[in-house]
Amino acid sequence: MAQPEAMVFDIGDVLVKWDPAPLYRRLIPDDAARAHFFAEIMPPEVNAGFDRGEPMPEGVERHAAKHPEHAHLIRAWWTSWPETIGPAIDGSVACLRALKAKGAPVYGLTNFASDTLAIAREMFPFLNEFDVCVVSAEVKANKPEPEIYAALEAAVPHAPETLFFTDDKPYNIAAAEARGWRGHHFTGADGLHDALIAAGLLTRAEIDAALGEMRA
Repeated sequence: MAQPEAMVFDIGDVLVKWDPAPLYRRLIPDDAARAHFFAEIMPPEVNAGFDRGEPMPEGVERHAAKHPEHAHLIRAWWTSWPETIGPAIDGSVACLRALKAKGAPVYGLTNFASDTLAIAREMFPFLNEFDVCVVSAEVKANKPEPEIYAALEAAVPHAPETLFFTDDKPYNIAAAEARGWRGHHFTGADGLHDALIAAGLLTRAEIDAALGEMRA
C-alpha cells in the first residue's frame, strides 16, 4: 500500500458542525410538524440542489413560492443559515494545523453551496487554509458522484493511492476508496487522530502541539 502524501478533509461534521435541527426546533417546536417539514417541505434533495450550484437566495425564494404556507420557514434556511453552522471541531482543526505546520499538503473536498461557504469561511477562517479546496457548487457535482473526486485528482499533483480522505458519510468514503484513495470514516476527532498516526501522516506529539497552540 502506498504511503499517504496528502490529506483531504470533508468540511461539514468533520471540521465544523452543521446541523439545521436546532434552528428548526426553535421555529417549529412541535416534533411531528417539524418532521413533516423536513420530510415533505424541505427534504435533503432541496439542499443538494444548492450544493450542486443553484444560488441559495434565489433558490430559497423559488421554493418558498411553491409552499406559501411555509414560506417563512423555508426562507430561514438562508436568512438564518449562520445558526446552523458551528462550533468548530477542535480536534480535527488541530490535525489540519499540524499537517500545515509540517508542510504536508492539505486539501478540502466538500458538498457546500457557494453562498453559505463564503459565510462559513468568514466565521471559521481556518476554512481558508486549504492548499486546494474542491467545492461541489463550483464543479456542479456532489459527493459521492465520481466527477467531484476526479476534479480534485485533476487539481493536485498526487496519485489517488497517496490521498488520505476523511468524511462523515460512509458512502462518500466508499466512492473515494473505489478510486484508490485511502479513506477514514469520521466519527470523532480521537478516531481521526489514531488513523492519521497509523497512516504515518502525523505523530501524537504533533497533534498535541497543535491543540496546545489553539488553546493557548
